[in-house]
Amino acid sequence: MEDRLLKLEELWPCFQGIIPAALSTCSQDGTPNITFISQVHYVDHTHVAISHQFFNKTHRNVRENPLACAMMLDPRTLQAHRIYLRYQHSESSGPLFDSMSLQLQAIASHAGMTDVFRLRSADVYEVLRIERVDGFTRLPPAMPTDRPSRLFVDQDLESLRLFSERIHRAELLEDLLETTLRLLDDLFGFRHSMILLMDERNTKLFTIASRGYPENGVGSEVGIGEGLIGTVARARRALQLSAIDHSLRYARAVRDRMEAGGGADAVCREIPLPGLPSAAGQIAVPLLTRGRLIGVLAVESAEPLAFMAREDTLLTIVASHLGGCIEQLSRDTEESPQGALAKPQSLRALAAPPRSRSFCFFPQDDCVFVDGEYLIRNVPGRILWRLLTQHRDEGRTEFSNRELRMDSWLGLPEIKDNLECRLILLRKRMEQKCPDIRLVPRGRGRFALETDVAIALSERDT
Repeated sequence: MEDRLLKLEELWPCFQGIIPAALSTCSQDGTPNITFISQVHYVDHTHVAISHQFFNKTHRNVRENPLACAMMLDPRTLQAHRIYLRYQHSESSGPLFDSMSLQLQAIASHAGMTDVFRLRSADVYEVLRIERVDGFTRLPPAMPTDRPSRLFVDQDLESLRLFSERIHRAELLEDLLETTLRLLDDLFGFRHSMILLMDERNTKLFTIASRGYPENGVGSEVGIGEGLIGTVARARRALQLSAIDHSLRYARAVRDRMEAGGGADAVCREIPLPGLPSAAGQIAVPLLTRGRLIGVLAVESAEPLAFMAREDTLLTIVASHLGGCIEQLSRDTEESPQGALAKPQSLRALAAPPRSRSFCFFPQDDCVFVDGEYLIRNVPGRILWRLLTQHRDEGRTEFSNRELRMDSWLGLPEIKDNLECRLILLRKRMEQKCPDIRLVPRGRGRFALETDVAIALSERDT
């Protein structure tokens, strides 16, 4: 035991679930029980919480004999700490229970275990004493110094000021999105980030911008309640996870055991979600404006200890600014009167193109394929098909948001049509799949269809 008394908050790496903790309890008749638990949750400077899911014997023991002991290891140094506990009470509702339940739901939904992994209660323990256990491992006990001693550093306030100034200068939604992700990287070190927005029916989120990934994930979708991002969207609460890879391995092990034991009906398919395949740490924050959810901002890292309270707080502040800016720019200021007029085709458009692109539209699900490969679907698919047919039939090259909103064939909702967001998504998908056909902005609420190739159109029922 070291000379000075340890404080619970000094053990922050031990609470991230990277190394399971050993929890020892004893029944009333003196029978001991030791079980490994995936994570001990920090509550405050004198309390911790342990999730009650499967450990019925532990749960029963602490009600007979409230004393317990947890052995926790610092994942950076493997320095061991013994924490003496006294069980106080269980919570099945409230902020603590909701926070722990959200973490569990995010992992469970990703692994297809939503109906299996359910938090029954958050068991709260008083911390009686903390002991440092030297010699538990053979590694040297030196503590790393790569984390600041304070929650924030002086540069954080200046970075937040610069971020706020620059995103409020954006005049177009696409510029706002790209600027936000670039500043998250440059100012705060969030190397991998994405912005997802709600669809028109409020049933899914679609990725509209991403940064730091080998493949552009624009257009990928996440259902409400699926994984960390979907869970945050449903709960409208920020959530930070560490050691995701460890939690998923545990969930998959339980899944495999259930399937082997004939319980396959209780599990669902594992859901592939956008992001780093090797992500170990994630933070997702809801984008809210006047109490309405418009999307989710998510960052992730391959390092399990990359995100702590500092990063969580910074991202929450960033999201509060970003949500309002997205809402404002999504309203689309009205274009000038001449913007609705179609201009004649340029000489470049009239010149004989060197090759062609074949688009096929499937009206049943508004899906568009280009040269036999999937391009886009739903509302953006209908918009693209409308633009292409008007380009073919009328020779049009310039269009306006206003006329799209007034086009009954598109069937855009009268309120919250997400048109500007859908045009950005469509433009980025075309840049990926057919860069020789482009939607080029011509100012607020206007854009042009530019093409370097001939366009062939066809429709199929199935």
